[in-house]
Amino acid sequence: MSLAACDTPRPFQPSVAQRDVKAEVAHCVGGVLSPLLANIALSALDDHFDRQWQREMKTGGQRAKRRRHGQGNWRLVRYCDDFVLVVSGERRHAEALREEVSAVLAPLGLRLAPEKTAVLHIDEGFVFLGHHIRRQRKRGTSKYCVYTKPSKKAIQSIKDKVKVKTYRSTRHMGLDELILSLNRSLAGWANYFRHGASKATFCAIDSFVWERLMRWIRAKYAGKTELSMKELRRRFCDQGWRFAHNGVVFTGASSVAVTRYRCRGSTIPTPWTPKPAANS
Repeated sequence: MSLAACDTPRPFQPSVAQRDVKAEVAHCVGGVLSPLLANIALSALDDHFDRQWQREMKTGGQRAKRRRHGQGNWRLVRYCDDFVLVVSGERRHAEALREEVSAVLAPLGLRLAPEKTAVLHIDEGFVFLGHHIRRQRKRGTSKYCVYTKPSKKAIQSIKDKVKVKTYRSTRHMGLDELILSLNRSLAGWANYFRHGASKATFCAIDSFVWERLMRWIRAKYAGKTELSMKELRRRFCDQGWRFAHNGVVFTGASSVAVTRYRCRGSTIPTPWTPKPAANS
C-alpha cells in the first residue's frame, strides 16, 4: 500500500491558542525552578546557622558550657524549602529560634507558613519529607530510640495508587502486565523509605496489595462459577501464595532491603567549591 504525498502538510493535532501554550510552559518551568530557587534563597539561612554553629556550638565543650548557662544547642536540617531546626534545650529556645528564622527570611521577601510551622517535642513526633520521626521506647527494653518511618500520608498515597491499578477498569490488562506495574511502583516507593525502620510497613503494604490483587484475579478469571481460593492458588501462585504469571513474579515492597543510613552531617560532598581556589 502506498501513500500519496500532499502539497500542503496537515497538522497532526488541533492548533493550540498562544495563551494556553504560555500557561503550560509557565507551569512546567515553575515546577522545575521551585526547588532551585528555594536552594538559592535559603542558602542565607544555611550560612546564618552554620556561622552560629562554628562560632558557639562546634565542640562538645562549647555545647556543655551553653547547657550549664541555660542555653540551648541546635542544628539546621534543610531540603529545598523544607527544613527542621533540631533543638537540644527547652521550648523557649525553640520559640526564640522561630522568631530568628523569620528575621533572617524577611530581607529575602520570604516568610514562614503558619500552617506548616510548629514547635514539637521529639516524643510527639513530626513529619519531614514524607517520614514520620518520633522518639519511642524500644520494644522489650527501657531504652528510648528515635524511629523514622513512612508517614500516614505516604502510606495512603501508595495505597491509593494500588487501588487505581487494581480497579475493575484495568481488568482488560494481562495479569503479568499488572504484576509488573505493581512491582515497579512498590519498589520505587520502598526505595525512598528503605533507610528508616520500614520493614513492618513494607510487609503491611504487601498484604494490602496481595488482597487487592487476589480480588482482581478472582473477578477477572471468574467463569460460570466463582474462582475458589484453591483454584486460584493452583493456577496463579508458584511458591505458597506468591502470585506469578507468564514468568512474572509479584515481589512487592518487601523485596527492597532496609539499610540504615549513615549520618554524614555536613560532610556530604557538593558539586561546587565552597571557597575559591587560591591563585597559583
